[in-house]
Amino acid sequence: MVLGIVRSAIDYHDYVMDTYGDPRVKDWLLMSGPLPTILLCLTYVFVVKYLGPKLMEKRKPFELRKTLIVYNASLVALSAWMVYEALTFGWFNGYSFKCQPCDFANSPNALRMARVVWWYYFSKFIEFLDTIFFVMRKKDNQISTLHVIHHAIMPFSTWPGAKFYPGGHITFCGTLNSIVHIIMYSYYLLAALGPEVQKYLWWKKYLTTFQIIQFVMVFYHSMQLFFIDCEVPIVFGWSIMFHAILFFVLFRQFYNEAYVSGDKSKTRTALDKMNMCMPSLPNKDESKDQ
Repeated sequence: MVLGIVRSAIDYHDYVMDTYGDPRVKDWLLMSGPLPTILLCLTYVFVVKYLGPKLMEKRKPFELRKTLIVYNASLVALSAWMVYEALTFGWFNGYSFKCQPCDFANSPNALRMARVVWWYYFSKFIEFLDTIFFVMRKKDNQISTLHVIHHAIMPFSTWPGAKFYPGGHITFCGTLNSIVHIIMYSYYLLAALGPEVQKYLWWKKYLTTFQIIQFVMVFYHSMQLFFIDCEVPIVFGWSIMFHAILFFVLFRQFYNEAYVSGDKSKTRTALDKMNMCMPSLPNKDESKDQ
């Protein structure tokens, strides 16, 4: 009986992948099915919550200042490339901001859009390094449960887009998020350069504002799908809107606690919460050992 259930599950998995999956991405890395992505996400959680801290328990923190500079610069470059591809071959090349079905053709433009969707998905694995660097630097206070949950679910949240619908309407969210990441990782690149540069980073407040605006734009862009006749699967609209609402609430809470309340203890708490979504700006003491 158990073997029969397992066989039925495998057959159903193969049916869904073959019937609904985009054949263009079938042989791309991690696109055979969701299991590899799930296993990688679970491995990430195990490493950053148990194995990593255990290995670092009796070791001194790594000095990673140069590594962080290279890492942040690389993510700025990757994000900039993804924005360029999405705008050049999609949003500035005939895409409709109202309703844009995915182009499943093998044309150069359609394939480039599919490729950039895959890279956006894969970049979420690269961002696992945000947490791994915290572990290596023994910044355990910055590895909050929310931080780990956020990073762990992002690859799985973006995998369906890369597998079933790599292009069209859903790329608005990834494009806008990549623009934010250009600014965000530029900020952390400058922060990693040390205290002599950090005094010029007064615009962190406005970075948070930009992020909040991003979630509002993404929400309303996806909400259109519920009021117009569009061939974009509505499940993507629900998924994107859910994430937009979730992160709007969390970032808005951070903004109020960090910049409106004026309570230093709340500001510190807010900064810890913010680590859920991105590396935190080191304070004056921390910057010395980056």
